[in-house]
Parts: sequence; C-alpha cells; structure tokens
Amino acid sequence: MLNENSLWNAVNHRDAQWDGAFVYAVSSTGIYCRPTCPSRRPRRAGVRFFPTSAAAAAAGFRACKRCAPDTAAASVPQIDRVRRACALLAASVDGRLSLDRVAASIKANPRHLWRSFKQTLGISPRDYAEACRVGCLKAELRAGAGVAAATYGAGFGSGSRVYERAASTLGMTPAVYARGGAGQAVNYAIVASPLGRLLVAATARGICSVKLGERDEALERGLREEFPAAGIEGSTSTLARSVRAILASLGTGAPDPRLPLDVRATAFQRRVWRELQRIPRGTTRSYREIAARIGQPRAARAVARACASNPVAILVPCHRVVHQDGSLGGYHWGVDRKRALLENERSR
Repeated sequence: MLNENSLWNAVNHRDAQWDGAFVYAVSSTGIYCRPTCPSRRPRRAGVRFFPTSAAAAAAGFRACKRCAPDTAAASVPQIDRVRRACALLAASVDGRLSLDRVAASIKANPRHLWRSFKQTLGISPRDYAEACRVGCLKAELRAGAGVAAATYGAGFGSGSRVYERAASTLGMTPAVYARGGAGQAVNYAIVASPLGRLLVAATARGICSVKLGERDEALERGLREEFPAAGIEGSTSTLARSVRAILASLGTGAPDPRLPLDVRATAFQRRVWRELQRIPRGTTRSYREIAARIGQPRAARAVARACASNPVAILVPCHRVVHQDGSLGGYHWGVDRKRALLENERSR
C-alpha cells in the first residue's frame, strides 16, 4: 500500500507524475477523481484513496465529469512516461535494464511506471522488453543469421528459452522460422455454412485459422498470405471432424466447439481471447467489461484490437463483444454475420 500522506500531497499539488497511479474519492460528493483534477481541493478528512477507478466504483463512488478518471485514454503525462520507458527498453535488448533503472532514468516511481504500462499498453514492462527481444530475434533470423547467433544477438541468455517460447512467439521453431516457415504443413477445407463460405485450417498442433467469406478464392488467398512459406494443402477429409464441430455450433441450442488451437498471440491477446471463450452463448459483454475482467479496466481499446486480430472466428467468440451502449460495433467478417450469430445463439 502507498503512503496516504504521499497521495494527499500529490492531490494537493496536482502532481501529474501520479496521474494513473491512483484515484481519490470524496465522501461528501460521492465522486472520485484523478490526482490532477482541476476541481477545488476537498478536506482531507473526507478523502479516500483507491488504486484504480474500478475499485472506487465498486465502493459506490461515481466518476468525475471534469477529469474523467475512468476514460480508456491515459493522461498525456502517463503516456509520455510509458513512451520514454519503451524507448529505453527497446534499446536494451540484452534484458539487463531493470525496471528500477528505467524508472530512475525517466524520474518516475517504479511502482507507478509498472502500473502505467499495464494501464496504457495492457502488458508489463517485462512483457514489453520480451516482445522487443522476440522482434530482434525475428529480424536476425530473416537477415540470415544462424539460430545461435540470432538467439544471443537478440539478448536471450540461452537457446532453451527461445525454444520454450517458440510455439507462442514464432508459431514454429527458430530454425523453421529462419527458412520462412518452409516445411510447416497447413491443411485447409472450405465448406458452405449458414454464414457463407467457411474456411478452417490447421497445423499438426491444432486449428490455426477460421475465416468467413463469399468466395473460396479470396479465402484461400488470405490463408496463403497469412502463411506465405508453409506447405498449404486442401484436405477436407483431414479436417472433417473439426469442420463438423464448427458447423454444428452454428445450430440453435448447440454448445460451443472446444478444439485445440495453434495461434500466435501476445500475452495480452491470449488473456483477452480466453476471457471471450468464457462468455456464455446467448449473452454479450462490452469491451470495457472484458477489460475489467482481465484486470485492465482502462484497456478497452486494446481489447477491441485483440478482438479484431482474432484469427479463429467462432472458436474464439469475438462476435459476443459489443459497445457499452449495446450497439454491435464492428466485426471482421461483417456486421450482418455478427448479428446473425448473436440472434441464433439467443434462440432456444
């Protein structure tokens, strides 16, 4: 817990460095604010402190309309701190730059900086640094560096760490990635469905792509662009069971299909997609609700991006996420299909 005297000083001085680190609530008004709120300072006796807007709301307080403490967008000072920290982490691919050193370099509190990362990007500084190393590894491999040289050049202490994370970060081993995915086998099938043409593709590990469309040629072309160097082959018989399960799930009263997946994703995307799979059929959640359920109440926009990047339609039901006011919002495969999916799931 933070020292309340420090928090009160931040409120009194409207210290922008604390913006995003906590909110304060006033008992007499029932309102909670950012520490930088321009409203008149309240009396200390009636002030309570909360680590997040969600915690203040859960205690019965409502958001201030002047400083909008629960808006998805972070404050400019907070974004600037995160941006400067990102630059430092990206420049230190060896992974030796600790959070304390980064915070000291930009004159921020380590605890506040960590929370700012989570609120702004949806991931921790450590996750960001890891993503930078993976990006460096990919660049080294594409440039023709050997696996060992690329591994250590990207700041990984040992080859074993890379191979442990290869499935989720590269979708394949580093050696196969260096060959542009050559040797990877992707089977696919395109069939008719109540929503138009349905493409289902899988590797040996599981389903890697589920797409909806109008023309088989466009669906196949999109799959080849997604896996440009893999061996792609149409094989309806190989995928017959998976295709039947997905088609059956489109029927009234049918359960969600539970099939093994082989999808590449960031840690944040995986958290969002797992939460989407917990939404019961026939119900919806807002982007803000999903953000709150994964512990990132200000990450509604990041949740929307994770939904938009979902490669396996229906299996990860991003169609069940709507706007706060109940409007459908967007859907990669068309709003009409989203509406049809929801109406069918609500039918008995």
